Amino acid sequence: MLQEIFVYERKEPVVKEPEENVPVPFDPLKKYLSEISRHSVLSREEELEIAERAHRYKDTAASQKLVTSNLRLVVKIALEYYNTYLNILDLIQEGNVGLVHAVKKYNPYKGTRFSTYSSFWIRAYILKYIMDSWSIVKVGTTQSQRRLFYRLKKEKKKLEAIGVFPAPQLLASTLDVKVGEVEDMEKRLSYTDISLEHPVYEEGEETFMDMIRTDDNIEEVVAAKEKKEILERKILEFKKMLNDKELFIFEHRIMIEEPLTLQEIGEQFKISRERVRQLENRVLKKFNDKFELEFKKLDL
Repeated sequence: MLQEIFVYERKEPVVKEPEENVPVPFDPLKKYLSEISRHSVLSREEELEIAERAHRYKDTAASQKLVTSNLRLVVKIALEYYNTYLNILDLIQEGNVGLVHAVKKYNPYKGTRFSTYSSFWIRAYILKYIMDSWSIVKVGTTQSQRRLFYRLKKEKKKLEAIGVFPAPQLLASTLDVKVGEVEDMEKRLSYTDISLEHPVYEEGEETFMDMIRTDDNIEEVVAAKEKKEILERKILEFKKMLNDKELFIFEHRIMIEEPLTLQEIGEQFKISRERVRQLENRVLKKFNDKFELEFKKLDL
């Protein structure tokens, strides 16, 4: 029932002769954004009250309210993957299916906010759809490619949050794939087809982001800031664990945007390239061993 109501209906496009000098690239998206903008975002208290009614009494109206109040969240998440798959409305549709599924599964008594819980299902449905549909680029043909596709952006954000440049070598080590595979996947996902700051209407100032923006929660903003500060301190502690050679490699080969070559570092310390490689692997292992636990503690 909910799925039938809130999933965007796909229709075959009607081909018309284009009017001269009148671009209409985002009309379907503008129409959809206009429709969902009528639904207000729930406060934390409203969300909990409605979610309890939906969960305890199987209240259909409450379930529908949870869906409609989070439709903009679906669009926001779908736009994160728009540079990966071209049909944004298909992504929104799949995200809406995930949202409906989240409403059915959500238990408000476990303490997690619905927006947080539903984001998991929205993202999961969108990613599954992309993986099933994107046969041209063959993103998911191997296990390592699938691992990269699902985790690359997340791992990069983790490292950037603690002030570490997400170099291919570090990403490859963290994801247990080859450096070349990381570089190849980054190239495939690097193009952009829409800007969130693009005006919705040609003569207006309102952007796509303005139309889908959800209310920021002060507690979440503060929590994110605290996590960043904790991780920055942990990085400083980690550096103190390294000897001079390891620290130099960490700062000039792993953390830096344009890393030195094995040869350059070898000449700096008068050691072989192979020895530099061994030291680099040792530093990466230390980093992964330490921060895998830290990321879990901070729920990253």
